[in-house]
Amino acid sequence: MSTQIVARILIKQMEDQFKTLIVLSHYLETGRFRHFWDEAAKHRNIVEAVPGFEQAIQSFAIHVLSLTYQKIPRTVLAEAINLKGLSLDKFLEHQKANCGWILEGDQSTSQLIVLPPNEFNHPELKKNVADSIPLEHITRIFPILG
Repeated sequence: MSTQIVARILIKQMEDQFKTLIVLSHYLETGRFRHFWDEAAKHRNIVEAVPGFEQAIQSFAIHVLSLTYQKIPRTVLAEAINLKGLSLDKFLEHQKANCGWILEGDQSTSQLIVLPPNEFNHPELKKNVADSIPLEHITRIFPILG
């Protein structure tokens, strides 16, 4: 065997894996979790090489969703974390017991999950005192406008 040929084969294999990782990271960065899980399923060898990979991605998805949603449909959550059926039910019960999640409705597709409030999913209107105009200044303008 020629070492050049072997080297080219190895480089080609590494390029393909690198391209796959770029695609996977793009799906995660853009919140396209369903696409991520579909692509990851096609490349199990890459995913299985990292212990705890799926759990880490599920945690990331939950973090992103908790920044975005106050209430999230069960189907959206299930798609984002790639769980369904009994696995999803167990996961939701664990989150309910340990993380303050509230489950509204039955276990149908219309069930809503209420996520704990945080500074991003429950923003508060903050009044900047420096930007406010005193009432007496506003009342001086009324005769001019009228």
